Amino acid sequence: MTWIAPPAPREPEPFTGDERAMLQGWLDWHRNTLLGICAGLTADQLTTAAVEPSPLTLLGLVRHMAEVERWWFRENAARQELPELYCTEENPDGEFDVTHADAEADFATFADEVAKADAAVAGLPLEATFPARNRGNREMSLRWVYLHMIEEYARHNGHADLIRERIDGTTGL
Repeated sequence: MTWIAPPAPREPEPFTGDERAMLQGWLDWHRNTLLGICAGLTADQLTTAAVEPSPLTLLGLVRHMAEVERWWFRENAARQELPELYCTEENPDGEFDVTHADAEADFATFADEVAKADAAVAGLPLEATFPARNRGNREMSLRWVYLHMIEEYARHNGHADLIRERIDGTTGL
């Protein structure tokens, strides 16, 4: 049986609330937007590249965002020591190499990383700071991470929209 990316019901973005609820609500909205753009596609379709020469695919974006969730929330903000999911020293952009990827497993990994990211920072205030490992150990706040993640998803969701349109003409997800 062919695996199909599942539907991703999306709650409306938040219009009111305190700062933490607004940031979490917008992050969740963008997370589900990415999944919604992928919904209904086969594993093969998810590995269709955008346009030459770019190797960017929807599955590569899902894998990338799993890595990014892990990196910013768990490894940086929560100071957890974790191995890379897809990247290696030999292949630092391994998340985008979907040649031998398992879409079903990668979607499960994404969901797991989102849940673990949320749990890792649930007890931290937005003012919590940490030395960011890929920014010269510059002191950053959890608030910055939320804002950065919303921006990162927004940018990649734009890429995902274009890739989805190329695959089957679907727009406006």
